[in-house]
Amino acid sequence: MPHILGSAALAVALAAGMAGVSASSARAAADRPAAPYALTAAIGQVWPELRQGSNSAWPQVTVRSLQYLLNAHGARLTVDGVFGPKTKAAVVALQHAKGLTASGVVQASTWRSLVVTVHRGSAGPAVRAVQDQVNFRNLKDGRTLAVDGLFGPKTEASVRAFQKAMAAEVAGFRVDGMVGPQTWQALVSEALSG
Repeated sequence: MPHILGSAALAVALAAGMAGVSASSARAAADRPAAPYALTAAIGQVWPELRQGSNSAWPQVTVRSLQYLLNAHGARLTVDGVFGPKTKAAVVALQHAKGLTASGVVQASTWRSLVVTVHRGSAGPAVRAVQDQVNFRNLKDGRTLAVDGLFGPKTEASVRAFQKAMAAEVAGFRVDGMVGPQTWQALVSEALSG
């Protein structure tokens, strides 16, 4: 199984991506061990399973990403990282609209229906989710990116740095600056965080 960078290495990789340093140099600078799980190119990472109530296996940023993505599909949720009754109702509505089993439990099929491909020039709640994920991986409480929903050059540089760090660990991981299904799955499954 490949070695997955911890959050210290990713923060260095994000900074490196903005400064033009390679992800492998960033990995060498890391002083934290790998996350307790690994990705494999053959099966990919597992999509998080989320449901109403405590989702203690996943950080709040994962639930916030869900809420942002639901908002990108027309929900009007307060993005607070809490999977409450309103988030469940929005999940059920999306599942029903997409022809999925309307259980209110977010599994792989629901995630795949939720993801919105975003890239430089995109705007909206899905971009906010990307920016929030980048900030979560920042080692400090400060912000790497403004969570403004505008996919500009800083967001693109951060996405490319994340993708380069993933590509160093997972053969075939696409480095294109776009957040499509593969990058979304890595982001919401907390790849390269630790």
